[in-house]
Amino acid sequence: MKRLGCATLDANTAHVVEVESAFVRALPGFSIVGLPSQAIQESKDRIKSALLGVGFAFPAQKITINLSPSDLRKEGSHFDLGVALLIALQKERVDFGAFFVFGELGLDGAVKSTATLFSLLLSLASVVENAKVLVPLSIASRASQIPGLHVYGVETLHEALVFFQDPSTQENALHVNTHPLFGAPVWIAGAPYVHNTHYPLDFADIKGQERAKRAALIAAAGMHNILFEGSPGCGKSMSAKRLRYILPPMSVAEVLETTAHRSLDGEDAEFEPLRPFRSPHHTSSRPSIFGGGSGQAKIGEVALAHHGILFFDEFPHFTKQVLESLREPLEDAKVLISRVNTKVTYPTKFVFVAAQNPCPCGHRFSLAKPCRCSEVEIARYKARLSGPLLDRIDLYVQMDEERGSASVSSETLHQSVLEAFIRQKERGQQELNGKLNDQELTRVCTLAPEAKVVLEKAASRYGLSHRAINKTLKVARTIADLEGSGELMEAHILEALSFRQR
Repeated sequence: MKRLGCATLDANTAHVVEVESAFVRALPGFSIVGLPSQAIQESKDRIKSALLGVGFAFPAQKITINLSPSDLRKEGSHFDLGVALLIALQKERVDFGAFFVFGELGLDGAVKSTATLFSLLLSLASVVENAKVLVPLSIASRASQIPGLHVYGVETLHEALVFFQDPSTQENALHVNTHPLFGAPVWIAGAPYVHNTHYPLDFADIKGQERAKRAALIAAAGMHNILFEGSPGCGKSMSAKRLRYILPPMSVAEVLETTAHRSLDGEDAEFEPLRPFRSPHHTSSRPSIFGGGSGQAKIGEVALAHHGILFFDEFPHFTKQVLESLREPLEDAKVLISRVNTKVTYPTKFVFVAAQNPCPCGHRFSLAKPCRCSEVEIARYKARLSGPLLDRIDLYVQMDEERGSASVSSETLHQSVLEAFIRQKERGQQELNGKLNDQELTRVCTLAPEAKVVLEKAASRYGLSHRAINKTLKVARTIADLEGSGELMEAHILEALSFRQR
């Protein structure tokens, strides 16, 4: 019996699969067991044709291929090459070693890539350290850019056979192609990070709105959720779209994960230092935003926004079902999609950014245009957003129609974010301030006596919930990091409270 490595995608995660082969004395036959999909079952005819093309004579024995673990459903035609190699080299002294083999076979023996292979390799790199992979030549150059993978490429089944029969040829098939993004990472607290240095959308384009810019800086530095409210044209969407370019650096693992998610969504994803930015329309359905599908669960907008920004423009106009479903991903940083055949959990650690008008006509805060809305209409408009949902938003910014000069650029803001990010990482935080759990929050938040008094008075006067108090502490911790303070002072608590919605 021989075996080699392969892998399959279960939702968004690669699972290692051991492919085993056995020839037994019985009526000639060829079977694949271990919960294979229809695509894998159909591979038998492709494999037979490809093996006959290289002169392999099938023995008068029963060939059994097992995909282990047997309780995990296997998907994809990339198992073809590994199965063919096990059959062709069954009786030869060949050591497959620690190689993972991927590739779909053509009837003529050509080794082809598949739609999900790049996503699978991205995920495999985070599951198996320094994995050796044999892949189709067409994808080898691109796959070799993935950090942590040793990539070898072959074009035909014959080349793959020679690759294992004559190990001296393996070096010729090795592809080394470091992506420029990973060539010179920034090392912070002993870990490599990559960050954006280009600002095609700049905060310098926004005239005035100093309070909104300050809130955007705090939101970026701590990955806090933020809500902009103001009249049409005051700069809500402009601020939200520019926020992406000043977010903290991404770790190499985060780059791989976000690229894998985009690849799963059907994009021809490339590595980039920018965090994701997803902005679904308010008419989008719940499955398109949270993921779903009648048979197999598909990735949605909240999962695609992982490590980045999810932006809801015209916030109250989203359906009630969508708005209330936001509670789980905002609070637990994950979303569970349950279907008859599968249950999938996607991580959702994103910055939630929302923008809304103050009333249906939008001119309640306007000095130039009168508001046409009645109190009943305004109350009904506000009632679209529930208290528990608003309680999950860290920063609330009320924007007016002020105009001024361009006071600060995105580059300046980004430098402040980077400095605050370094302080958080040097404290040993795995998560940034906005995503800390209660235990970590207690560890990193040391309040000065006067700050503690202010927070207690505010909690009593405004009836702040336990979640609201924690949100205030998280925002205050970020403000202190921006100012280089280790202790939370009274001014930090007061500024954090000023951004709470009352």
